[in-house]
Amino acid sequence: MIVKFYDTVEDSLLKFAVIISKSNGRWVFCKHRERDTYECPGGHREATEDIFDTAKRELYEETGANDYTIQQVCVYSVTTGDNSDSKETFGMLYYADIKSFENELHSEIEKVLLFDELPEKWTYPMIQPILLEEVQKRGYDEV
Repeated sequence: MIVKFYDTVEDSLLKFAVIISKSNGRWVFCKHRERDTYECPGGHREATEDIFDTAKRELYEETGANDYTIQQVCVYSVTTGDNSDSKETFGMLYYADIKSFENELHSEIEKVLLFDELPEKWTYPMIQPILLEEVQKRGYDEV
């Protein structure tokens, strides 16, 4: 698996939005009801949805964030498979600073957790730590 970063790609290629988030200086992670791991908010783009709207919808659905600022960071891609049948898929990476959350979640997410340190048990350990590192490298989490 290979993760790459781009400034832009054709809009129609963007299939996912991932939102690296903090609240009061702590990392925001979600725990899915069916897993014992942690993940960043994010998900699939719907058919006629703008990718920025995907990010805002997923952030709200998965964390209950109702007061936040969100910024586009960059395009990312994930390539899976070997050279003969490799496939590159694209998503948009965002950074959000969450000021407040609703009391109730409206999705498959069991709970939202705030961490001072990054968790060890990632749902997508080959992808999301690299995305988070890119956000840090670009200085977004210092805002």
